[in-house]
Amino acid sequence: MINPDKVYKTNTSKAEQEKQVESKNHRPYIRLVDETRKKSFITPSDVTIVLPTLNEEEAIDKVVKEVRSVGFENILVVDGYSTDKTVGIAKENGLEVIFQHGRGKSKAMETAVNHVETPYMLVMDCDCTYDPKEVLLLMDHGEQFDMVIGARRNCRGNIPLMNRFGNWVITKAFNTLLGKGLSDVCSGMYLLHTDMAKKLEFSTSGFSTEVEIASQLAVDGSITEVPVTYRKRVGKQKLSRWRDGFKILLSVFNLARKHNPVLLFSSIAASASIPALILLLWVIYENLVNHIWHSGYALFGVMLLLLASQGFTVATISILLKRIERRLRYEISRKELA
Repeated sequence: MINPDKVYKTNTSKAEQEKQVESKNHRPYIRLVDETRKKSFITPSDVTIVLPTLNEEEAIDKVVKEVRSVGFENILVVDGYSTDKTVGIAKENGLEVIFQHGRGKSKAMETAVNHVETPYMLVMDCDCTYDPKEVLLLMDHGEQFDMVIGARRNCRGNIPLMNRFGNWVITKAFNTLLGKGLSDVCSGMYLLHTDMAKKLEFSTSGFSTEVEIASQLAVDGSITEVPVTYRKRVGKQKLSRWRDGFKILLSVFNLARKHNPVLLFSSIAASASIPALILLLWVIYENLVNHIWHSGYALFGVMLLLLASQGFTVATISILLKRIERRLRYEISRKELA
C-alpha cells in the first residue's frame, strides 16, 4: 500500500517531486509529477468531496475533519433525510447540506451531480471506512480516466467473509458481461469527471449505484482503479448481505443488457457449447459402444455447437472492438494532454 505521506523516488530523470501547501492551516501534501505527462495535475480545489449520508451521526464529524486535514474544502453533504443528528453536525462544521430527491443512493448521486461545480467529484461513504489521504492516489489518474475506483485491499478484518465473497461474485459477473478487469466494482470511494457524471443515467435503487455508474463508463468512457485501505465501519451497517447482494447481482445483468447487449447475448449463445459437447459425446458413445445412432440428437447437438461458435465469434469481435476503442481514447487523451 502506497503511503501518500511519504515521497517515493521514480526511475525516470524527467520525473520530479512537487509539493503544494493549500494553506497554513492545512498540513502539506506531496504529489509526484511526471514531466512526460501533463505538467499540471488535479489539486484539492478542483475536487468536490461528495458525502452521501443517512443517519451517520457517529462518523460524519470525524470524516469531515479528516477530509479537511488533507486540504479539501469543497465538501457537499447529500442527505437522505436522516432522523438523527447527521444534518446538524454537518451544518455545525460549516458544510453545505442538500437533501436528495427520491430514495436510495442513486438518487443521492443524481442530486449531487446537479450541484457540483468543480471539474471533479470524489464520492466517499461517510462511515470512516476510507482514508481521505488516499484520495490523492485517485487524483493522480483523474485526468486520464473518467472514473477512478479505490479498490479495497487488506480488508479481511473489516469486511465479513460472505460480503467479500458476494463482492467477488458481483465483480466477476461485471467483468464477464462488460469486458473489464476490475477487482472491486462495489467500492464506495471513486473519482469522477463532473462533465461525464452529468451525462449518466441513474435508474437503479438500493446499493447498485456504483455498478450502474461503472457499467455506463465501461462502455462509453474510461475506467481504472487504484488500491486503497478499508477501515472498520463507524455506525450501523445498512447493507443487507443477502437481499442487497442479490439485487446488485441482478442489476449487473440488467445493466449489461442495457449498455452492452452484444457481449451479453453473444456470451449466452457461446455458453451453448457446453450442452452441445455433452450431447455429441453421448451420441458418439452410444454409437461406438451400443451401436445405436441417434441422428436427431446428433443434429440438435451440431446446431447447438454452430450457435455457440457464432456467439463466441460475436463476443470476441465485441471485446476486440472495445479494446480498439479504449486504445483510441487513450491515444487521443495523450495528444490532448501533450
